[in-house]
Amino acid sequence: MKHATSTKESIMESAIYLFNTKGFDGVSIRDIAKRARINPANIAYYFRNKQGLLEACLIKFFESYLAFFEEEASNLMYDSPVNCLNRAVKNVLQFQSRHHLLTRFVWREVSLDSQVVREITSSYLMKERYFLKEIIDAGVKKEEFNQYTSSYLIIQLKGMINMPYLNSQYLREVWNIYPQEVYFAEKYYQIIEIWIRGILVNNTIPSPPEIVCQ
Repeated sequence: MKHATSTKESIMESAIYLFNTKGFDGVSIRDIAKRARINPANIAYYFRNKQGLLEACLIKFFESYLAFFEEEASNLMYDSPVNCLNRAVKNVLQFQSRHHLLTRFVWREVSLDSQVVREITSSYLMKERYFLKEIIDAGVKKEEFNQYTSSYLIIQLKGMINMPYLNSQYLREVWNIYPQEVYFAEKYYQIIEIWIRGILVNNTIPSPPEIVCQ
């Protein structure tokens, strides 16, 4: 079982690297097998084909990505929406930095129109919208957030969260910034927190104390 898991992870890691460097259409099953140092039959066994491997990569990313938003939406029962949103953003940035190659590939792939992307949109991305809207609407209801149209705020917030990883080449070449570094996630989170505090938070009321969620 351990060997099977190791083989499967090796296939996915090799695929993610190659998809990033050559694009999904520019990579063959043989390319992936060669990099993973396994027999091409193993890919067919675990993922059926390249399309199945793509779906596995997308699911792997979104299951973890969405968990941070879902957790903080649940935390609204006993913590401030401001704290919940800040934690969700911080955790998502750290996750995307740890898995920067997978993150870049996923957001690039999601920008294209395909059957797989439509399925992802109808499930995972709609859940993301739901959780973010729930957190922001809760903040508006409690008068912790200013009264804005939540859809536009979510679009802007998502752009800030995802842009550095989708455009990592631009950050490296133009700004000499590396989104995969822990330092980047920490500093960039501080900037988004300033945006949340300056644009979203209702500054006419005292800030709620932060509760550390286990």
